[in-house]
Amino acid sequence: MLKGYREDSARLRVLISGSSGLIGTPLKKLLQEQGHAVHTLVRRSPRDASEHFWNPVSGEIESGILDHTDVVINLAAASISRWLFLGRTPWAARQKRDILTSRLDAARTLATAITGAKTPPSLLIQASAVGFYGDRASEELTERSSRGEGFLAEVQVQAEAAASEAESSVTRICYARSAAVMGKGALSTSLLKLQTALGLGGPIGDGSQWWPWISLHDEVRALAYLANHETAFGVFNLVSPTPATALDQTQALARGMKRPHWLGFPRFAIVALMGEAGKEILLTSQRVIPERLVASGFTFEDDTLEAAVSRLLQDD
Repeated sequence: MLKGYREDSARLRVLISGSSGLIGTPLKKLLQEQGHAVHTLVRRSPRDASEHFWNPVSGEIESGILDHTDVVINLAAASISRWLFLGRTPWAARQKRDILTSRLDAARTLATAITGAKTPPSLLIQASAVGFYGDRASEELTERSSRGEGFLAEVQVQAEAAASEAESSVTRICYARSAAVMGKGALSTSLLKLQTALGLGGPIGDGSQWWPWISLHDEVRALAYLANHETAFGVFNLVSPTPATALDQTQALARGMKRPHWLGFPRFAIVALMGEAGKEILLTSQRVIPERLVASGFTFEDDTLEAAVSRLLQDD
């Protein structure tokens, strides 16, 4: 276990951006249950003392808010898969610009505020993604692996670089490279469930590509775990310790839902309908391992697909 982990969950003041999203909402709840004071950044008028205005597009943020904060967790970002799964033309220039600039604006605004604070926070957790590694077939990918190629890799490289400006002798940074989250409310999970429920489940492409995954439950626990460290820094892969292919995952869902697994979505159709986005989101292969997270002592509660699918279906 990393030296400096707060076993007694000493009270922290935590500031979260993206707190109303899929991950931010349960993360805020968990941190509050641990006894921490959680504040959030909002783009509307604050409703109470725990909310603070910011506008990452213009670089505005409430003055002095970082002076009394221990941990900042930046989850703010435009959805990568929203356009793909809502039937829109995927990744036109505007969508790609939104995906990139939303991350850069948020990271730069927070980095500027942190470096300008009178008493900077001790930790910034910057949300990133395994898209950093690109399409790597069956190569085992750890936090030490090099960056890959493609649009998503470039997005994560630039976003992490923007956040790195906050690093100092006072402020550590953890880059949380997350896999696709399996949980209620996750768009990709919801669509796979719908496809399976209709009896149309089956392989995505040929199903042999490695799909990094993590349950929403463990994603939230891992972020809270990092927030409670006094020494953690650098890259952490937030992925299940049990790598699985796309076929493994669609089969596990079909078994859990007691539905057939036969039709699927062939590669030629994905490429024809979704182009670059379909290739990078659905057909890319990444066998990612959470080497540093496991070495630090973190224990996954949903370490198998069966456990994750069971939790997912119990939440319905």
